[in-house]
Parts: sequence; structure tokens; C-alpha cells
Amino acid sequence: MKYNQLGDSDLFVSEICLGTMTFGEQNTLEDARQQLDYAVSAGINFIDSAEMYPVPAKAETQGKTEEYIGKWLVKQQRDKLIIATKVAGPSSRLTWLRGGNNRIDRANVNQAVEDSLKRLQTDYIDLYQIHWPDRYVPLFGAPDYDPTQERESTPIAEQLEIFADLIKAGKIRYLGLSNETPWGVCEFCHLAQKLGLPKVVSIQNAFSLVNRVFQINLAEACRFNNIGLLAYSPLAFGLLTGKYLDRIPENSRLNLFKGFGIRYEKPNLTEAVTAYVEIAKKYGLSPAKMALAFVRSRWFVTSTIIGATTMEQLKENLSSVEVELDKDILAEIDAVHVRYPNPTP
Repeated sequence: MKYNQLGDSDLFVSEICLGTMTFGEQNTLEDARQQLDYAVSAGINFIDSAEMYPVPAKAETQGKTEEYIGKWLVKQQRDKLIIATKVAGPSSRLTWLRGGNNRIDRANVNQAVEDSLKRLQTDYIDLYQIHWPDRYVPLFGAPDYDPTQERESTPIAEQLEIFADLIKAGKIRYLGLSNETPWGVCEFCHLAQKLGLPKVVSIQNAFSLVNRVFQINLAEACRFNNIGLLAYSPLAFGLLTGKYLDRIPENSRLNLFKGFGIRYEKPNLTEAVTAYVEIAKKYGLSPAKMALAFVRSRWFVTSTIIGATTMEQLKENLSSVEVELDKDILAEIDAVHVRYPNPTP
């Protein structure tokens, strides 16, 4: 396992991060403990969560993921681990979370941090991320940016001031973004420098063989602002394993998480996945290992977030660190991308 510096922080995170959004829904507490133990034994020091997890988000399960991690974390050597979590942004769907008024303002953020600290059973959070922007942006495969959808939002400078106070109080160490845009990245960094406030060190956005949108503009913005990408959905909700080509199993994420269809029910997706699976087979690789190795190989990726519902999946995903893709296989992968560019943006 390799470890990469996260932006300009002093955090060195494992190149694979354990994602946990299934803990409390598809995975029991014992499942979670086993996954966490195995991941750490394999060299992972980086664990990612969110206050709204598990997914799909429901009032009766909200916060369980952090609770499961906390029950495990309290028995670990805390300073050897990097724990990341997220505060939920505005959403009409999360009506049960702080009364449904989930702005990135002082009252909401302070409450969210306190609640996460309690559930995680820790005194501090290493990386605290804004799960999605307070302002309007198209999210999770939604159509193009539409100025008529703009809404009132907490000014970015005000958001940075809130997180600066939490950093001074020792409750969080660093700030990260998630599901952000190039403008958002640059505005957060510009205002932090101008006002002497904490700079963001990371961005957690989707990136995979079937979603390379990040590398078009965000890669440039992050390079010049020294922000590391934490790539989520590197297997496109499991589609890139090839297991859904024939049918969608009843207990699969795609069947359980119907709200994600807007991103994963697009033209050319099946064709692209089929082509990538064929390349993997040609080179004697499992499709999952090839897909994860591709994401890990990108110069702008600091850590790849993997999630699993079984130990077998976790072991296979972790073994992808042993795979290095040569120029021949990368050329074939790029040829497919030219034919079917970004079917799941």
C-alpha cells in the first residue's frame, strides 16, 4: 500500500480509502467490524463516512454508519487512522435531518460536527467535507447548469469562517469539498487566501472508466490549487464489475437505490461496460481490478474510495493495488472512451 500526501495538509492517506455508506443498511455491525479490521490489516489508514449514511438515506437509519465506525474506532489507536466524514448540504429529501433546513451555516455545521463526533466516539475529525454545495449546482447526473435554478445560499466566505473556528477549536483538522465544480474549487481557494482562512485540501467527486468528467476542467483547477481527488464510485455502483450485464440482482445497490438511476440509466453505458469487460478478460484481469487500477493510475487521484458488501468483494478490490496497467491496455481503454465518452457524468 502506498501513501500520498493529501493536498497541502500533513495527512498521508492510503491510496485506497475504505468507503462505508453500506454500514447500517446492507452491512451489519459485525460486517463493518470485519471490513474495518481487514482493511487496516491490508494497510488502509483512511476511512470515509458521512452524517447522512447509510444509503439509501432514511430517517430510521441516518447516522448508523458513523455509529458503527465509532464502536470500532474506540478500540483502535486513534492517531494511526485518518477519519473523514461529511456535513449534508441542502436537500428537499432529507426532511428529518435538522428539520430539513440543511444549510452550510453556523448552526447547522456546529450541530452536525457535534453529532458526528459523538457517533464516531472521537474528539476530532481529520477531514471534514461539505457533502455537496450549499448553492445550486447540477448533481449526480442532473442536466446542465441552469441559472434559473439558483437559490439563496450561505456565502462561501462565511462557510470558511465557520470551519476556521472549528479548526481552531480542534474539532476538525482539515476541510474538504465533495461534488464540487471548478468555479467552486477556485472560489473556496481564492477566498481562503484573500481572507486568511483555512484552504480546502481535497475534493471527493465521482471518477471512473465511465465518468472522466473530472479530468476535463476540475483536474486543472485542483492541480494549481494543490487539491487531492478522492475518487468515489470508481466501479460505477458495481456496473464496471460486469455483473449487471445480464440482470440486476434483487439485493444489489442498483436495485435498492432507485434514486441513483439518473446517473446510471444513460445511453451507451451498457456498450461501454461491455467493451471494458472484454479488455479486462483479454489481459487476464477481473473487470473490477482493471477499473480500480485505472483510477489509481491517474496523476490527479490521491486516494480511491472503495466500498463492499461482502468480504470477497473487499479482498478483490484491495488486491487491485497489485495491478499496474501498461501502455497497451491503457491505449485500448482510451479507444473505448473515445467511442463512448462519459456515459455516466
